[in-house]
Amino acid sequence: MTDPTDLDQRTGLPEEWLYLLKDHPRADWRAHENLGPLTEFWLARHNGFRQLGRTLEDLLSDFREERIPVDRFGGLFAPRLQQFLSELHHHHMIEDHHYFPVFMEAEKRLVAGFELLESDHELIHHRIETVIESANNLLGSLRDGDRDPIRRASDDYAATSGTLISGLMRHLDDEEDLIVPLILDRGEYELGLS
Repeated sequence: MTDPTDLDQRTGLPEEWLYLLKDHPRADWRAHENLGPLTEFWLARHNGFRQLGRTLEDLLSDFREERIPVDRFGGLFAPRLQQFLSELHHHHMIEDHHYFPVFMEAEKRLVAGFELLESDHELIHHRIETVIESANNLLGSLRDGDRDPIRRASDDYAATSGTLISGLMRHLDDEEDLIVPLILDRGEYELGLS
């Protein structure tokens, strides 16, 4: 049986936290009168993380399949990874310290859900540290130029990055399912967000 709170096992949030999503399903979000500029920006940031995560996975795949040469990979990969990780860290800090407290105060029945999202952030940031270490090993192996260490380092990076990105994608979906319906139900202004 899967643990409904485990980021790597869950397939969504527990039903008891999704009562607002039933009233405000994803298909209705874009046309909703309470979809304000802050919520649109926040959803765009999430989509940016999804897109950059896919870009990083594609770059690594192309490198491992020798469609990107060793001497070009680091210059393509490192700045995108740095952007992805630093922006993700900053995004989560804002959510944890500013937005989540507002949401918890506004809807006490969802406090456990926001606490779960905060614990996701802690796990994701631990995984970010692992990805940084693995990426540094990979980039270091490129300088040496020996094919076997490069392959081992890219295998290790693929595993650590895959764990980070798959967990992040689950987290982004779950976060949206909890937050967007609450904003649509109450309004950005009424929640004190704009």
